[in-house]
Amino acid sequence: MKTWFITGTSTGFGRVLTEKLLEKGDRVVATVRKADVLDKLKAQYPDNLWISVLDVTDNEAIKRVVDQAFAAVGQIDVVVNNAGYALFCAVEEASDEQISQQIETNIIGSIQVIRAALPHLRKQGHGRILQVSSAGGQTTYPNFGYYHTTKWGIEGFCDTIAKELAPLNIGVTIVEPGAHATSFGAGLATAPVMEAYENTPAGDVRRAIATGTFPIRNDVDRSVQAIINSIDISPAPLRLALGGDAYRDMRAALVARLEALDAQKELALSIENND
Repeated sequence: MKTWFITGTSTGFGRVLTEKLLEKGDRVVATVRKADVLDKLKAQYPDNLWISVLDVTDNEAIKRVVDQAFAAVGQIDVVVNNAGYALFCAVEEASDEQISQQIETNIIGSIQVIRAALPHLRKQGHGRILQVSSAGGQTTYPNFGYYHTTKWGIEGFCDTIAKELAPLNIGVTIVEPGAHATSFGAGLATAPVMEAYENTPAGDVRRAIATGTFPIRNDVDRSVQAIINSIDISPAPLRLALGGDAYRDMRAALVARLEALDAQKELALSIENND
C-alpha cells in the first residue's frame, strides 16, 4: 500500500487516478477546489481518502495543506501535480489577467507544491514526484501558446530537479499525455476571437475542436494505469509519453530540433576558443 498526494482530483486524470488507487487499496490525499465533489468517494473509502480544499494559486494555502497532509498520514510516497487547465486562444487574443492566471496555476502552483513537499520527502528519505505535463511540453499546436509556455516551463523545472533530487532517493517523472476524452476540452479557457486569425492555423485548430473533428484516440483508463505502474519502475523514468499522438508528435518535434541543431554544428563549434 502506498500513500499519494494528488492535486486537481475533481475531474479528468486526477479523478480517475484517485478512484483507481482507492480501488487497489492505496491511500490518497486529494485536493479539490470545491469541498463536496468527492463526497461519494469519501463515503465509500472513509479510511483511505483525505480531502483538502486547495487553490494552487494560493502559495500560503499550498504549504499549509501539504504540511497538514504529511502530519495526517505520516508518510506520502507519491506527490502528483495534476491541477491545471489550458488557455485556448491565439496569443494576441488573451488578456493580461488570463495570461497571469495560466502561469500562476500551471507553473507557479506546481513549483510551490513540490517545494512544500520536499522537506517532508527528504526527511522520510524517499519519494516520487509525478508532474502532469502534456505532449504540449515537447511540441506545439496553434492556439495553445500560453498553455505550451507553462508546460515547457514546468518540464524545464522538473528536468532540473530530477538531477538535484536523485541523490536524495526522490524520483521525478514528467507525464506527457496526448489527447484524451476527459473534461480537459470542456475546461478550456477562451478569449474573444479576432477575425485576423480565422484563416490561420489558429483558426483551423479552433474549428477542429469546435466541430469535434480533432482526433482523440487515447484511453484514459490505460493511461492512468500506466501512471500507476510507473511508480514501480526504478530508477524513475524522467518522461512518460501516453498516447500514439503524443509519441508521434513529440518524436517529430525532437527530430526536427535535432536536425536544425546539427545544421548549425559547424557554426557552433567555430565559436569555441581552443587556444
